[in-house]
Amino acid sequence: MTTKELIQAEIDNLDDGELERLYELVKRFTETKKAVKPGLLARLKTIQIDGPEDFSENLDWYLRREKHAE
Repeated sequence: MTTKELIQAEIDNLDDGELERLYELVKRFTETKKAVKPGLLARLKTIQIDGPEDFSENLDWYLRREKHAE
């Protein structure tokens, strides 16, 4: 039996109230599937780092605590 046939067999055993709940669940599932989720790079673009201007140049100093952010 295919997955679709197995699902149909289960659906055939539901009463009207259960069918309504199942319909809402399926509807939410398909809407979620259609929603476009931003990719990794798009999400990374939104990250903002608050630090001193020379943070990347002197990262090792900051990590060793030889230099402090003002």
